Amino acid sequence: MSTMELNRSHAAGGVGNVVANFFSMLSAWNDARVTRRELSRLSDRELDDIGLCRGDIERIARGF
Repeated sequence: MSTMELNRSHAAGGVGNVVANFFSMLSAWNDARVTRRELSRLSDRELDDIGLCRGDIERIARGF
């Protein structure tokens, strides 16, 4: 004879994980957006002072 476990916490956890992942992705996107915006506001001279150029902004914003 087999048994079936009817525990709703597994299903609720799956939905909770999806929601948590969504908010995590949203937060990461917003952090990249803010970083991109702030670095874009710097002049070429200011970027050079910190060892960056305009082409580095996207890579830095994505965290690579």
